[in-house]
Amino acid sequence: MKHKRTFLKAMAVAAFATLGMGSAMAADITGAGATFPFPIYAKWAEAYKKATGVGLNYQSIGSSGGIRQIRAKTVAFGASDAPVPGADLDKDGMVQFPAIIGGTVPVINLEGFKPGELRVTGPVLAEMFLGKIVKWNDAKLVALNPGKTLPDQNITVVHRADGSGTTYNWTDYLTVVSKEWADTVGKGAAVKWPAPSSVGGKGNEGVAANVNRVKGAVGYVEYAYVKKNNMNFLQLQNAEGKYVSPDDDAFASAAAGADWFSVPGMGISMVNAKGAKSWPVSTASFILMYKDPADKAQSAEVLKFFDWAFKNGKGMASELDYVPLPDALTAQIRTKVWSQIAK
Repeated sequence: MKHKRTFLKAMAVAAFATLGMGSAMAADITGAGATFPFPIYAKWAEAYKKATGVGLNYQSIGSSGGIRQIRAKTVAFGASDAPVPGADLDKDGMVQFPAIIGGTVPVINLEGFKPGELRVTGPVLAEMFLGKIVKWNDAKLVALNPGKTLPDQNITVVHRADGSGTTYNWTDYLTVVSKEWADTVGKGAAVKWPAPSSVGGKGNEGVAANVNRVKGAVGYVEYAYVKKNNMNFLQLQNAEGKYVSPDDDAFASAAAGADWFSVPGMGISMVNAKGAKSWPVSTASFILMYKDPADKAQSAEVLKFFDWAFKNGKGMASELDYVPLPDALTAQIRTKVWSQIAK
């Protein structure tokens, strides 16, 4: 692992995220949505307030909630890991741009194994989430982990209970690697979970808590939550057939070939990306804003915040194993996207 951070440092970020961002002052920026980028938005907000005196009141309520809030015009920006299609952006009079890149990770609660010690392929993972593989010592899991003694223990699937861009990213991946998943469940911010033994959790926080609580559990969370909660995870086979662990290098590898402007609203998919080092469930988290905002002063403050974060927040992103956007891309966002927002 390139970056080794202490658990206490991660907990300090978590403490700020829950305490510091809720107390908005008059000039504070308002936003709501994805829990996936919450740890880095919290860190950026703390540093930005020290630098400028302007705070960020961000409600970490899930991507679907963020889209609802921006459509209701109760916040200056919405945040979603499930990109809004170009036709819907046009209909709503909104723009969309990526703010940060990270990865979704299969996490487990299985005693006797170190993080990343056990391996899984996409198709086998899909069978676990389909409820077809119900025991940890299933022959398919045993075959992928020679020399390991897997327990005769039931698998409990932990998933998001709320509409979630993390779920969209996860099910987008399962749809690509499993025809059965694609045909029976599909992808979306909310899906009907087929495994009989399954438990829902609200936000990445809720899924992490439930996986840590339920013996034999398997779930999916953004990598910052893996680190923050000291969680066990599975190595995952990527498109090149290599088994990889999640970190910022693996997410950056997946993003390397991204053609951002090939899709309206920059809403590209990075799942199962090529590259020997690529993490197969990588994604961007997106920001939604109105082209003609009701509160132009608030909207301008949002752009100042992200402009500052793009220029000054790279190190903070790397510390939490997110991938900051490259300068060439943020320059294009300023000229091609932000230029559409009325001042």
